[in-house]
Amino acid sequence: MNIEIIFKIAAVGIIVTIICQILKKSDREDIATIVSLAGLIIVLTVVLDMVADLFDSIRSIFDLF
Repeated sequence: MNIEIIFKIAAVGIIVTIICQILKKSDREDIATIVSLAGLIIVLTVVLDMVADLFDSIRSIFDLF
């Protein structure tokens, strides 16, 4: 696992947090919620891609399917 992926996930989290705080201070909580969900979806797609690679590696190691 690359350390770069951890930094990317952390960067997305920091950016989303800053944007959400700015939006909440300007009374735009509905858009802040949407930004939070978008950040969550971005991170989940990265993690799901890593999990898919893990399963492919396990399948090739044990010669499954």
